[in-house]
Amino acid sequence: MSSHMENLADHGHGGHGGGHDHHDDDDGAGHGTLKSYFTGFVLAAILTAIPFWLVMDRVFANSRTTALVILAFAVVQIVVHIVYFLHMDAKSESGWNMLALIFTLVLVVITLSGSIWIMYHLNSNMMPMSTHDMRNMP
Repeated sequence: MSSHMENLADHGHGGHGGGHDHHDDDDGAGHGTLKSYFTGFVLAAILTAIPFWLVMDRVFANSRTTALVILAFAVVQIVVHIVYFLHMDAKSESGWNMLALIFTLVLVVITLSGSIWIMYHLNSNMMPMSTHDMRNMP
């Protein structure tokens, strides 16, 4: 029995023997450095300032173009936050973080696109008729 206990202690599976100083709070995820946090902050600030400038100076004549460009900057900023502040990548926790993120993104896209589609069709189908349309009714 003592041979079994020594074997467990040598492999770090029991007791505090074997000279192993393992810390269980390290989950294998990369923790940021001051440089990476600063890089993330600078990128986030730039990705916020550019859309603000686009709207304030009315760079694009078409508001839909402005909205699409701002949406693209928002997507890039989400990626910056995920990489630099949340430290999520394909390696952390054996890829389960990335899989959970992808699943969440799919659900958000389905929910948002479905909601926009429903609101658009409700708006176009439920608008009151104009006086011209009312005169032409049978």
